[in-house]
Amino acid sequence: MVSIVCSLRHHTDEVSCCAFSPSLLATGSGDKSLRVYNTADFSELPFSPLSAHGYGVHCCCFSSCGSYLLSCSTDGSTIVWSSETGEVSAVLQHPGRSPLRVCALAHDSSLLLAGACDGTVALWDFPSKTLRRCSAVSEASVTASCFSPCSQMFVTGCTRGDIRLWDVDISLLHAEKDAHDLGVTCCNFAPQFKVDDCCVEFRLASCGQDSQLKIWIISQREGAACVMKLNHTLTSQSAPVLSCAFSSDGELVVSGSVDKSVAIYDASLGTLLHVLKQHDRYVTAVALSTTMPWIATGSMDRTVNVWRIGDGDIRAAAESRQAVCQGRKLPGYSRLLLADWSEEDVQTWLSKEGLEELVGLFKANNIDGPELSQLDKETATELGIKSVGLGGCLLRKIDALKAEQSGSEAPDEFLCPITRELMKEPVIASDGYSYERESIQRWIRSKNKTSPMTNLPLQTTLLTPNRSLKMAIARWKSSSSF
Repeated sequence: MVSIVCSLRHHTDEVSCCAFSPSLLATGSGDKSLRVYNTADFSELPFSPLSAHGYGVHCCCFSSCGSYLLSCSTDGSTIVWSSETGEVSAVLQHPGRSPLRVCALAHDSSLLLAGACDGTVALWDFPSKTLRRCSAVSEASVTASCFSPCSQMFVTGCTRGDIRLWDVDISLLHAEKDAHDLGVTCCNFAPQFKVDDCCVEFRLASCGQDSQLKIWIISQREGAACVMKLNHTLTSQSAPVLSCAFSSDGELVVSGSVDKSVAIYDASLGTLLHVLKQHDRYVTAVALSTTMPWIATGSMDRTVNVWRIGDGDIRAAAESRQAVCQGRKLPGYSRLLLADWSEEDVQTWLSKEGLEELVGLFKANNIDGPELSQLDKETATELGIKSVGLGGCLLRKIDALKAEQSGSEAPDEFLCPITRELMKEPVIASDGYSYERESIQRWIRSKNKTSPMTNLPLQTTLLTPNRSLKMAIARWKSSSSF
């Protein structure tokens, strides 16, 4: 039985990644932030969210002991965070400042790897945070990477569909051409490996734009070349598979897809066990806890669902944790629509904004989210807010809240692909995509005239104003209730 434990709705943009440590769950998003939760009750930690990236977060992972959280971003940096305090321990910039799509830490925490859009990987010595080397591993963007459980080799996958196996000196051990037609999206080693008669054997899961999840056997005898053999091709999902992960015991493999489903398989037999359909949009991330029977799934619908694997009646526990998660939806952080706020949410927001003296007044008048959104100078006076300064401060904070929610709830096509913010001066670049003028100009100056969306060279740096999109955004803003 697989049952949902809770849904976390704190991100303001699509969820791009999630990862477990022995006691924490981390999630990353296009909103440039990471959020960190305690897996005892899935309450958000006091220092969350973590916000140091300039652009969206693409990947996150914990060190094996859980002391460090790592994240990488379109801004070309990998940030090392303290899991205890949320402080930044190190910022490691890709030498070519190329956007990063994936990062991975060796199981023994000796090496850190970051895969970039320019087809290179940067390899750092993790204890000293010094760059060992940066090498080209593909002619296309590196979109997937992971270390073997022995930490002596790693795999890369790219948008051309190839999977390549490397040693820690970035020497090629094996290349599997066209492993996934149209591109590899994710790969993950099973935690266990076999050693028998001087032969070591690993299992690797990979998924891609071909709507397939594949399980490979990678083996190497002493003194011989690596061999990569396909073990299972799993095809239960009807659209591109964006993420995959093994359970800590290697018995299960889980995948998330563009068809909005999460598939759970027996990793040894390749048989489908469960299909979970709780997300409203693409499932972009999956992770399994190493210590508890949890699965976390992230989606473009901005939610992270936490599931429990196992038999028995767990409804009471699920309802209990659901209540805890709901209780953590603080207005300033969860970005719930103002129209959905309860009276308690409004009162919590007042306290967080330094307006504690109004809490009693709002409680006595049963002011909830919809009423707060309609509050103006007249109604503030009717409520008995006689201080001009206090009333003005309240109205300014309400206006700022509306503006913030207006931007975060905008249709995706109104957001700049680089900053994920509502566009003011949209322009069309030669790659056919629309961007905020200032953002794409800054990108062109620093990224060697490549497309942020395709990583291919821009044929020209000419930018054409997208007047129809600008008008559509203006119409949306004028008709929005916020």
